Amino acid sequence: MLDPGLEESARDSLAQDARAQIEGGGELKHESSWGLRKMAYEIRQRTEADYRWYRFTAPRELLGQLDHNLKIADGVLRFRMFKVDPEAPVLPAPPAPSSLPRSEGRAGRDGRREDRGDRRSHRAEEQPA
Repeated sequence: MLDPGLEESARDSLAQDARAQIEGGGELKHESSWGLRKMAYEIRQRTEADYRWYRFTAPRELLGQLDHNLKIADGVLRFRMFKVDPEAPVLPAPPAPSSLPRSEGRAGRDGRREDRGDRRSHRAEEQPA
């Protein structure tokens, strides 16, 4: 996830540097640019990030170098590396954002969660002292 505050050319340069490292010591299987997307939470006062996605094979040494270089690179907001089953399908496009508004998630329009019903009916009756 790259800082959208940088010029597009600077973000592309960061992505190309990562790609060059991957291709220099491993094998790039798939690359995708998902563009600017809203993040789940704010990072460094940013609510959006430029998402870049790579699928590759690499020896452990390359993973260590890539981890180090991405940690110190200005403009990289966050990154993750996962070990993936080689037989797992490649995502052709980014996941679609949820179609439900965030405020309606699990709760219904009246604010109660549909799976729990009225919680007051489950409370023990208070006894007078």
